[in-house]
Amino acid sequence: MLTKVVLIIDKRIEQSTKYKKILENNDISVFTAADFASALNIMNSFEPDLILISDSLDFDIKKVIEQIRILTYNTRPAIIALSKSDHIQDRIDILDSGADDFLSEPINNEEFKARISAHIRRNFENCFSENTLLFNSQISYKMIKRTMNTHQQWAIMLIDIDNIEFYKEIYGELATDKLLQTYSAIIKSSTDNNDYIGQLAKEDFIIITDPEKAEKIANYLVCAFDTVVSKFYSQNDAKRGFVFMHGDDEAENKVNLVSTSIGVITNKYKKYSDLKQIISSLISTHKLAKYKTGSAYVVERPKISADNAVEEKEKNNNLLIAEPDEALSILLEATARLQGYNVKVVNNFEDIFTVLENYNPSTIILDAGDYEDLKGLEICRKLKFETENLKSNIIFTTTIHDKEMVLNAGADLYLPKPYELSVIFGWIKKFNDNYNE
Repeated sequence: MLTKVVLIIDKRIEQSTKYKKILENNDISVFTAADFASALNIMNSFEPDLILISDSLDFDIKKVIEQIRILTYNTRPAIIALSKSDHIQDRIDILDSGADDFLSEPINNEEFKARISAHIRRNFENCFSENTLLFNSQISYKMIKRTMNTHQQWAIMLIDIDNIEFYKEIYGELATDKLLQTYSAIIKSSTDNNDYIGQLAKEDFIIITDPEKAEKIANYLVCAFDTVVSKFYSQNDAKRGFVFMHGDDEAENKVNLVSTSIGVITNKYKKYSDLKQIISSLISTHKLAKYKTGSAYVVERPKISADNAVEEKEKNNNLLIAEPDEALSILLEATARLQGYNVKVVNNFEDIFTVLENYNPSTIILDAGDYEDLKGLEICRKLKFETENLKSNIIFTTTIHDKEMVLNAGADLYLPKPYELSVIFGWIKKFNDNYNE
């Protein structure tokens, strides 16, 4: 699907038609324009990779080249001047105006074709990601825009790796690069020559494909990624299913293993009129996939809409404090209310499940209890693994210095006592913001 685009600006219809026949093939699409106004429309719609401009125009070719160079500053096409002149000063003047090459007519057809191909190849060789050898954002945005302006049905997939920043922090740049290279190889294996694969950022991939293939590709990528991901972790981390991240004052929170999230949009159900609209819809759909636990994909579907059909989601600022120390629980409650949280407090572990029948907290502060009975750990396991529809984050406060045991029980944060109020409320805010995204 990676079709190069050439624009020929030439007042001579027969000559531009001849050049078009020489250059056009499965890999190169050629547009012609007899004047500058028509050329501008094509440049805006398709962002050519190479522009051939003849001095047959009614304007000074040097000024036209200067204008094109300014107007295409972001896309940087190769600009080739065509002229019947072979004077050295004409060549110098035109090259100084911004042209990349100067071809004197008449020119041998094979040489003409070879020169144009060389310029296009050089242009694309500068647009590879060094790590994955996929095309970078400059080419990817071009391809999205060109796809939008075709009359065919298409699907665009935005793919990334969740938690990769945490992975990089723990395992380093080299391991992260290897992970990206492996995933790019998996992505390449899922597509064919009719598809486009590129990157929008170092860790964001896109695929442009047929709508009928998109969901099958997404399903394959999710399965294939989850199959290989454990190989990028130590045996202990892979077996545990999460890694430890240091926080403030020796707090430890667990971070899930990396996963992949994929958002898919298509013009099959919705018409797109500009690049911003496509990118906005792609990001929104991709975010829905990121909200799911583990690797997941979301495909844009037809929507049934009506007036007032969508309500603004109300933020959940509910906080549940399970703390046997009455003095500490009073202090936590007072501080939380001052910061705008709705608070419920229980001093007995047995009361937690009764409260949860009618109360949905975004975050639970749970004390470990006595070291002898470890009641808090038992409660934590029940909350995380046995309580249906509970999505609350659990901050486990404890004097037990066994972070692995605590986090294996399902806690989202291990926070040893004693702790500073600023530390625990910093984590409450972070968890609450994530919950309400």
